[in-house]
Amino acid sequence: MEKFIVILSSASSEEEAERIGKALVEKKLCACVNIIKDVRSIFRWKGKLSVEKEVLLIIKTKGRQLKSVEAEIKKLHSYEVPELIALPVISGSKDYLFWLDSETW
Repeated sequence: MEKFIVILSSASSEEEAERIGKALVEKKLCACVNIIKDVRSIFRWKGKLSVEKEVLLIIKTKGRQLKSVEAEIKKLHSYEVPELIALPVISGSKDYLFWLDSETW
């Protein structure tokens, strides 16, 4: 398992993204969540092509938190199948990674 990961997840609105982001940080499941609005997503769902406006969450945490983050997102999310893609952090600023590792968040 990777020591640090970045998780990508999309939400239907800024309000939903903020609610999820705040819950993840308040429960200390992640160090930080960035919210990027006005993302356009093109996908096929249940056989139909969809083009939707979404909000992207970029979640920074430790690899061992992945299952807990996934459970929290599923609990709070409005989508039947919420996006959750975890990417390994292979490098980064020494100071930032030290903060991420410190769990002072």
